[in-house]
Amino acid sequence: MIHYWRAMMGIVGRELSRFFTQRERFISALVRPLIWLFVFAAGFRAALGLAITPPYETYILYEVYITPGLIGMIQLFNGMQSSLSMVYDREMGSMRILLVSPLPRWFLLQSKLLAGTGVSILQAYIFLAIAWGYDIRVPLEGYLWVIFPLILSGLMLGALGLLLSSFIKQLENFAGVMNFVIFPLFFMSTALYPLWKMKESSEFLYLLAQYNPFSQAVELIRFALYGQFNSFAFIYTAVAFVIFMSAAIIGYNPSKGMMTRKG
Repeated sequence: MIHYWRAMMGIVGRELSRFFTQRERFISALVRPLIWLFVFAAGFRAALGLAITPPYETYILYEVYITPGLIGMIQLFNGMQSSLSMVYDREMGSMRILLVSPLPRWFLLQSKLLAGTGVSILQAYIFLAIAWGYDIRVPLEGYLWVIFPLILSGLMLGALGLLLSSFIKQLENFAGVMNFVIFPLFFMSTALYPLWKMKESSEFLYLLAQYNPFSQAVELIRFALYGQFNSFAFIYTAVAFVIFMSAAIIGYNPSKGMMTRKG
């Protein structure tokens, strides 16, 4: 058991060290959602017909709505960033050394996933602190309750990233695959606009957004920020995590998955 603990702490410590030493990664992870919060929110608020007149609470109504979606954006990009590091490590050879260790492969992958999830949660709380400074706030207990949805959503999105990394052979191909996954997941979700608005526009888009795993992760976070529990979103996100993680473990299995085809 001590060997498992040491291996997990080593992997987690390495990922945290990467995060704190790569200042560009830290800054870019926060700048992206902050731009959406303070710049693009004005246009979307007007498009949705939300009031922009006093009182001040009404003025920031849309910013409050999209805050959970932007937290989900942080976790989504972090999951993709973690999978990018997996591809990089595989090309450099360090991933091969890790995977041939005597510990089970599923344990090593889950340790990597836990490390990435921890980083995404840290980024999410920093983002919430910045939003608080601009009076974009939720009930105080919501900052405590949201930790559990952040763990589950971070695991689910990180597992999706692990699954993608098992298919990508070269680092150069990752950007295209990442954009192909990130943008449909993000824009066809409830991160920026509610389902009823999408239904008014297109029934097909409404169905896509409703059954989008990212939508359910965002709704889980959104409800938790207000001290509520969305059982459907929880079950949907948990099932998606199990499916993505199981597929990723198979993908990294030399005898069954994509690793065999890569040699």
